[in-house]
Amino acid sequence: MRAAPRPPRPGDGRSPRRQCWWPLRAAAFAPARRCFSGRRYAGERGSRRWRRHQGAEALLRVIRAPRGEQLLCEASTVLKCVQEDSCQRGIYGRLVCTDFKISFLGDDESALDNDETQFKNKVVGENDITLHCVDQIYGVFDEKKKTLFGQLKKYPETLIIHCKDLRVFHFCLRYTKEEEVKRIVSGIIHHTQAPKLLKRLFLFSYATAAQNNTATDRKNHAVMFDTLQDWCWELERTKGNMKYKAVSVNEGYKVCERLPAYFVVPTPLPEEDVPRFQGHGIPIWCWSCHNGCALLKMSALPKEQDDGILQIQKNFLDGIYKIIHRPPYEIVKTEDLSSNFLSLQEIQTAYSKFKQLFLIDNSTEFWDTDIKWFSLLESSSWLDIIRRCLKKAIEIIECLEAQNMNILLLEENASDLCCLVSSLVQVMMDPHCRTRFGFQSLVQKEWIMGGHCFLDRCNHLRQSDKEEGRESQDTQGKPLNLLTVWDWSVQFEPKAQTLLKNPLYVEKPKLDKGQRKGTHLKHQRQLSLPLTQSKSSPKRGFFREETDHLIKNLLGKRISKLINSSEELQDNFREFYDSWHSKPPSYHGLLLPHIEGPEVKVWAQRYLRWIPEAQILGGGRVATMSKLLEMLEEVQSLQEKIEERHHSQEALQAEATSLLRNSARLSSLFPFALLQRHSSKPVLPTSGWKALEDEEDLAKREDEFVDLGDV
Repeated sequence: MRAAPRPPRPGDGRSPRRQCWWPLRAAAFAPARRCFSGRRYAGERGSRRWRRHQGAEALLRVIRAPRGEQLLCEASTVLKCVQEDSCQRGIYGRLVCTDFKISFLGDDESALDNDETQFKNKVVGENDITLHCVDQIYGVFDEKKKTLFGQLKKYPETLIIHCKDLRVFHFCLRYTKEEEVKRIVSGIIHHTQAPKLLKRLFLFSYATAAQNNTATDRKNHAVMFDTLQDWCWELERTKGNMKYKAVSVNEGYKVCERLPAYFVVPTPLPEEDVPRFQGHGIPIWCWSCHNGCALLKMSALPKEQDDGILQIQKNFLDGIYKIIHRPPYEIVKTEDLSSNFLSLQEIQTAYSKFKQLFLIDNSTEFWDTDIKWFSLLESSSWLDIIRRCLKKAIEIIECLEAQNMNILLLEENASDLCCLVSSLVQVMMDPHCRTRFGFQSLVQKEWIMGGHCFLDRCNHLRQSDKEEGRESQDTQGKPLNLLTVWDWSVQFEPKAQTLLKNPLYVEKPKLDKGQRKGTHLKHQRQLSLPLTQSKSSPKRGFFREETDHLIKNLLGKRISKLINSSEELQDNFREFYDSWHSKPPSYHGLLLPHIEGPEVKVWAQRYLRWIPEAQILGGGRVATMSKLLEMLEEVQSLQEKIEERHHSQEALQAEATSLLRNSARLSSLFPFALLQRHSSKPVLPTSGWKALEDEEDLAKREDEFVDLGDV
């Protein structure tokens, strides 16, 4: 990282315009925005407008603009500051804002060698921020940090952008022209925080521009679950086609926009019951276990005050429950996630506190907060929420696997916590969902087709009431052929895509006919489970009692204290959990995570990858594993060369030395922080570094434990 040059001064021959690449001026709020996709002619050849258009096209090529991307505003002579200190050091360049992302283009960026560029994203670079990734924008006024929003009367000296992926950018505007400062700051605030219409999102212009480039088959990447055949295939894969059927009653979304066009319901359920309450109160199939038990979900009926309507709803649910609960053959257990589990507000509050631990503005702030790291982490309650989610999934698995019960997940719209819990259960129980193809299909089934409100939960439209812009599909013209997000070749080169694969994964061995004959009655997942006796059929009166519980929950009269509160449930769960962990796991069967407090840790690769002080240069388990695999490949290659060419011992030593020299560039957070800048300070998880920095005698200090962790 080179130090920033002296800012240009009037009359010294280094005007800001000479440092710019192209003399382009773009208004942030022009009523008719220009499209630089190469399809529009901007004016007569040689004219000023034509030259401006050519410069804009060149600029978009430099920032690797996707098709349909539009340039909105820009500013030159912007200093991208180094985050690790408060000094004004960094790189000069140009700050650009399009309708897709914010980009910083350094004036003097050194070229990377070919090996390093293979791990770069081809669409979004390390100095790019997509507009939807912007979390908060701050400005520094006279060394005071303030939140920026709306129209500004005074413009900041430094622009600080906090991203949703926990990156932090500092842009010093002290040497930028005042007119350009107003344009770029106002443009960024407007296009990242102002309410948007659905049809103004970048994905629509991108899909329109890329409609002719849709030759890639989406089915090669994941099961999309947008056809009836996809659901039939999933039923056949999980052996659930004997009790459940795929229906097309919502084809064209004529019943409900919240439900997918095709989904699966119990076979005895009449299809004419689905549109009766717009899909509410209908048990929808998620997944089937090897023993025939199934995981279902249901959205609650709307709350009504009229006694007549309540009686109609009660009779309807009574009939539905008789279909899915037929003891002793079919036993269903309800899990009300709306009242007996986490609330969405509780999750949002905890994550808001948790992410502040990683949005670090400078190195000094990092070491100051490091002293109280564990107390801040505990006060956020985020790890406890993770533990509770895992525990709830294991409780459901115990009912499915050990008690042979169907599980019915209840939620207001069955599109938030139902998606989460159902996905966790399938990842733990189904080895197919732990493959790349299977996991992508799981996300497509449970989250995309499951109706999760990504626009509302992520607030992409920046609506104050968190409601969508309900534009009709007719306003979009002809239907768009949207590209799949699972085509990783759009973002990464083939070498980088290899990081998505687990090199230690071993395919499940196929049994021969003799082995298959003796074990076909016992599924492999049961080999690591306790041989518990199945529960006897419920006593007389249980059916009526459970029916009342279900109906009262769906009608809004919650009685959470009477459901899943017995000590017997906790005893069964603990016995099931301890018994599984006492045996060697079957990696092609059921996998249960540890949920004890010390075992639930922060995901370092996700949350610490942008903090240089938290990285171990040339170390870490991931980096070590990567280099071991590379060494294995190198050994195999060298063995072949020895047999063919009889290389000398000196050549072998040279090869090994070269490998070790390259491995020193890796970080403990590889591959997510491959080329991150590293601090010269050692990695200490407590305030030990500050003590050493101040040259204090640690032996004289009392009541402080310096924990070096795994360092």
